Amino acid sequence: MVTLDTRTLTVPVGIVRMLEVVLTCISFSLVASVGHFGSSYWAWCMFTWVFCCFVTLLILIMEFTTLNARVPISWDDFTTAFAMLSTLMVLAASIIYPTFFTCVSCGKQIAATVISCLAFLLYATEVGLIRAKPGEISGFLSTVAGLLKVLEAFVACIIFISLDHGSYSRFPGLQWCVAVYSLCFIFALIIILFTICRLLSLFPFPFDKVLTGYNVLAVLMYMTCVVIWPLYSFQNNHSRPSGCGRNCYWDNQVVVAFMTCFNLVVYIVDTVYSFRLVFFVTPA
Repeated sequence: MVTLDTRTLTVPVGIVRMLEVVLTCISFSLVASVGHFGSSYWAWCMFTWVFCCFVTLLILIMEFTTLNARVPISWDDFTTAFAMLSTLMVLAASIIYPTFFTCVSCGKQIAATVISCLAFLLYATEVGLIRAKPGEISGFLSTVAGLLKVLEAFVACIIFISLDHGSYSRFPGLQWCVAVYSLCFIFALIIILFTICRLLSLFPFPFDKVLTGYNVLAVLMYMTCVVIWPLYSFQNNHSRPSGCGRNCYWDNQVVVAFMTCFNLVVYIVDTVYSFRLVFFVTPA
């Protein structure tokens, strides 16, 4: 029997989520009314607003009907991971869309961008409301280490939508970089999914030590990419070609190089944090 819990809609988190649904719905509706662009960046922005809108609506419905208590997953981990991911995705969409698809006289595009920025602030507020506080008992994805895993996976997604097959297929070094991005993304995704589905007990070794070892390996692999990607990508074009338009391949190469460096920093922070928890924090 379904029980309706109206309190879930009146608490601060519930109110924030309802506003998120409204704003993301308005954003993708405005952009859809303008027309379609054959660009991976446009597809990413539209997917972001639609995905965040409907999953947030699903969370509201599940909690309002108390069906979330019946699903065989860690609901707190799921909602925390989704809030963090949505914050990053909407932030990226709020930057990417006006950069490539907005002009001074584009009223609907500007309105969509402003509303998307407001949605980003709401999702960031939700993360602050539901993130685990010091001393609280919570799931892995509600902790700093869990949120870093979500960030690592998100940055990899930005790298993927910026990749051009013709640019990296010519050099084995660039193919190695793509392999690193893919492997690290897959492992981060596995950790997130195993946490949400409560399957971490299936790891044959202690999870915290597996995580620390993976982080060290990811740092080493990303360090090679920080050197190799710009070395091969910009060896014949150190500056932006003069005849390149708004969707220039050179810009995509820069995005990949920057995001590679950014993700390396995130992995380093994650590794230091993991080492601190495993080797320097004694259980109470």
